[in-house]
Amino acid sequence: MTIRQGRPRTRVAVFACVAVVALGIDQVTKLWAQTALSDGRTVPVIPPFLSLTLVHNPGASLGLGSSMTWVISLLAVAASIALIVLALRTSSMRWTLALALAFAGAFGNLIDRVAYADGFLNGKVIDFLNYGWSVGNVADIWLMLAGIGIVILIMMGTPFEGAADVVDADVAETVQMTMPETTDNVTSMTSNNDGRDTAQGGSSL
Repeated sequence: MTIRQGRPRTRVAVFACVAVVALGIDQVTKLWAQTALSDGRTVPVIPPFLSLTLVHNPGASLGLGSSMTWVISLLAVAASIALIVLALRTSSMRWTLALALAFAGAFGNLIDRVAYADGFLNGKVIDFLNYGWSVGNVADIWLMLAGIGIVILIMMGTPFEGAADVVDADVAETVQMTMPETTDNVTSMTSNNDGRDTAQGGSSL
């Protein structure tokens, strides 16, 4: 009973903490970018691999779907809800961490599309990490890390559900293996006691 009640609460707490911290980092860096890079300048960080450039992206990664921002926003809403449901269903802490990062990435960009919208979910995402071939943000990093983590978990065969059931089965098997031995000991002790009682009864006669 402790296993089934305690662990889900722990996983929910971990999911919430990771998601909140990751979302906070994403939003703070976006606010900084809008202030520090609003003049349109590019700040070299690791030339030529990384620089800082403020871009308002109406589409998805690599600028895809720029004319269908509201569709991307609806997909992000559906993805965020699905990730929460999956996080509640999993019994693996590793899967919980991966799902928390994925949720932070999807919801972080969704916040931009809602906060900066002048129509139906058509706000532009704040990007500022310029890799030369693409411009992204911290939320995109969380999505990338989550994707890599999920691939690794699948390759390692990490179970998504059933960890608690496996533990319960192991405990039940251990109890079943121990019970026959305990029963034999009790039977043996009872037989010995009966023998002693008979012997004592015979000597009294």
